[in-house]
Amino acid sequence: MVAAIVLVFISAILVLAGAPVLEVHGLLVTGAVGSWSKLAQVLRVWVPLTLCSCGLLYTFQIGLWNIGVEGQVMLGAIGATAVLRLGFDSALPGAVLGAALVVGMLGGALWALLAGLLKTWGGVNEIFAGLGLNFVAQGLILWLIFGPWRRPGVASMSGTEPFAESLWFPTPAVWRISPHALGLTLVALAATALVLRHTRLGLALRAVGGNPSASYLFGLKPGRLMLWAMGLAGALAGLAGTLQVTVVYHRLIPAISSNYGYLALLVVMLADYRLSWVPFIAFFFAALNVGSIQLPLVLQLDSSLSGVIQGALVLTVLLIHAWNSGKAGTRWTT
Repeated sequence: MVAAIVLVFISAILVLAGAPVLEVHGLLVTGAVGSWSKLAQVLRVWVPLTLCSCGLLYTFQIGLWNIGVEGQVMLGAIGATAVLRLGFDSALPGAVLGAALVVGMLGGALWALLAGLLKTWGGVNEIFAGLGLNFVAQGLILWLIFGPWRRPGVASMSGTEPFAESLWFPTPAVWRISPHALGLTLVALAATALVLRHTRLGLALRAVGGNPSASYLFGLKPGRLMLWAMGLAGALAGLAGTLQVTVVYHRLIPAISSNYGYLALLVVMLADYRLSWVPFIAFFFAALNVGSIQLPLVLQLDSSLSGVIQGALVLTVLLIHAWNSGKAGTRWTT
């Protein structure tokens, strides 16, 4: 029922935009999964989007809006780039890439902890702290690209000098997507499920998110748990940023995060904060992101129409959720 309502609402948006509804739907599907190469592109978007979404589940669990996830992706990318630029012996690419993964995750975690400390010690709302740190992270990337890490003889928006191919995660020609990136994402999904559902930490996060004041009675420390949640979320966002520079772009570019952090917020909300739905909704948004490339090429439509469709989708689901909640509340009060 919900899927039918969503489809009707999106179709109405397309009609208002003057777009041929059936052709748009068809192009979005074929543009995303019409061939293995296109599906591989979807999976390349799905990986960072899913990692960011997994991280956000920790902070939403405790009642925090980690808007700074975008900056945490950037700091992960910066940390990984710093390791890959140190000039290690490329005869040990596995060790170098492993170090890049660790440093990238630490970079994202520390950037998230900074927002958490501003929240717990400074009383700064995590939304404003996160947004501010996002701008700082973007400024830091631009400074590095046009300053210390600029390409020899020229500084451009194309980013830093590409890394040596030995420092790329292998991508088989048949797959067209790194199995390492897919494997790490699946491990992150499994680890998130384990922590949130079967550990003391996950139970504590839910308890504090449900009632921070009452949690003191059970010996819990909300401030410390908030920092744990932010650190874990930042680590996964940092991993997403690391994979962006080691798998997708092979260098640091200004738009390294590709707004996947903000999009992950929509994914988690549409999943109703449930991990089981996150990989599927993330795949849908990834497919929409890739499939929309066909719209300006074939139908001469603005590619921003995919953003309109995404917004309409979120709005529709939220309206349905609010309607159902209102009906449930009415039944309860009567």
